[in-house]
Amino acid sequence: QVQLVESGGGLVQPGGSLRLSCAASGTIFKINTMAWYRQALGKQRELVAEITSGGYTNYKNSVKGRFTISRHNANNTVFPQLTSLKPQDTAVYYCNATDTWGKGTLFTVSS
Repeated sequence: QVQLVESGGGLVQPGGSLRLSCAASGTIFKINTMAWYRQALGKQRELVAEITSGGYTNYKNSVKGRFTISRHNANNTVFPQLTSLKPQDTAVYYCNATDTWGKGTLFTVSS
């Protein structure tokens, strides 16, 4: 069984930056894709970014150029770097891997 632990989050001003992290632990053979989703208040959960073990990345259109996702395969950790943050980026962000979800971390973009 895989457990995902997220860290990061908090209050950020518009235009600011933030780095999140997600570490996978437990019974892990190989994790191909690690991803980050977000869910804003009253909205559905949506994919923000994902990265495969081979380094292939995919981003939601609205975050392209602002979000960068990287990964350490050796310790199954994924790091999204978020820049030029906007109020509409406010959400609970969830890590996902092997059909397992983390508990989520909230960050708010506000002045």
